[in-house]
Amino acid sequence: MTDTRAQGPASAPHEPGADVPPPSPWWSRPSEQWDAPREPDSGSSEQPPYGGYLSPPPVDDPRPDPWSTPTTRATFPSGASTWGGATDTIGGPPPASRRSRRGLGTAALVLATGLLAGVTGGVVGARYDEDRGLLDPSASLGSGSSTSASLSRDPESVAGVAARVMRSTVSIAVRGSAGSGTGSGVVIRSDGYIVTNNHVVASAAGGGRITVTLDDGEQELPARIVGRDPVTDLAVLQVQTSASLPAATLGSSGSLVAGDSVIAIGSPLGLSGTVTTGIISALNRTVRVPSEDGVSRPLLNAIQTDAAINPGNSGGALVNAEGEVIGINSAIATLGGGGPFGGEQGGSIGVGFAIPVDEARSVAEEIIRTGKATHPSIGVSATTVSESGRKGALVRELTTGGAAERAGLQPNDLITEVDDEKVSSVDELVLNLRKHRVGEEVTLTYERGGRTRTIDVTLQDRRD
Repeated sequence: MTDTRAQGPASAPHEPGADVPPPSPWWSRPSEQWDAPREPDSGSSEQPPYGGYLSPPPVDDPRPDPWSTPTTRATFPSGASTWGGATDTIGGPPPASRRSRRGLGTAALVLATGLLAGVTGGVVGARYDEDRGLLDPSASLGSGSSTSASLSRDPESVAGVAARVMRSTVSIAVRGSAGSGTGSGVVIRSDGYIVTNNHVVASAAGGGRITVTLDDGEQELPARIVGRDPVTDLAVLQVQTSASLPAATLGSSGSLVAGDSVIAIGSPLGLSGTVTTGIISALNRTVRVPSEDGVSRPLLNAIQTDAAINPGNSGGALVNAEGEVIGINSAIATLGGGGPFGGEQGGSIGVGFAIPVDEARSVAEEIIRTGKATHPSIGVSATTVSESGRKGALVRELTTGGAAERAGLQPNDLITEVDDEKVSSVDELVLNLRKHRVGEEVTLTYERGGRTRTIDVTLQDRRD
């Protein structure tokens, strides 16, 4: 099926009569919108590395220096996407003079405070000692070494689950002509195949360098792109190594319910091996996120979680209480304007989204087999209709020679079911079609001229 939301008037998500609630003010404001994967700007080198000053900021600038690792730096060009965005863009290291001024300014402030407290404490202590005060020369609070603390944890605890899954979670650094970025990935086969988000590696698709850092932080391995799928925001890499890598255990997203405990593991801001916990807040969410070509595409059937997800978590694992991967973290919602680095950046507000592992597994398998992913389509452009007694996907145009046209579907037909699965919107039509494979036959129920009819359609790839 054609991705209708990217086409003219028929693609408008809020077309009159559509079964879509009007946007709330915070949703519609440019500075307060769904944050989503998007590619970093390849613009001017004049971009300030912290999204702020082009010249060194004042010494008392309260913003902290970003953390860094040997492979990534958590710096944010002003042209980069907001938190949770595309490739969690990194810039070059800040100018030496700027770093020294900020670092020394902060350190000096801490030292001055410490010296003042030390002098004050000495004076007060001397006075109390003279007055037969509270000093006790034999004071002891015991020694921590007297108890043998064990580092082992219950395998079913959060720490136990995280320890297992962390071995299969990697950090990804990307540098290409379109920009640089960082993200996360999950080892899905011991021979080096890794699944991640398409938006993490897209900047290197036309030529660039991808480096994967394993959990131990010691091994940095070159990687190549096996295949990408912008439609589902998934990609598969393979690292160049002869070693056997620890593959994650993939679970099933079909057995999830709201309230299930989950753990998110990834590399936010380049901080590899970061663990956050939460629950599944909701299932089957459809959220629209910008893609690399600037077209808003739906993230369908997404898992919503309140486990903290931040820049760099993209492509990382969302796992259940048994340590099975049930989703690939992909996007967050943000109110914007409140990030520690200023600008329009904002951190996690507890509303994150992950691609269900059932879909990730299917797409990854197809990419590993053929180098690309296919998506079942019927070859129509449609729009959502929600009127009194009428709900469904209204056919606007048909692809010439496409599956729907060959089967006899016509413009203005209202599709209401796919194989007895209700269709009340274009997104539901796409979602129901994705449950099938290219070449399979489905039965569409539709309305024409006030009558309900059915028709059999053989699915085609959406690019055919």
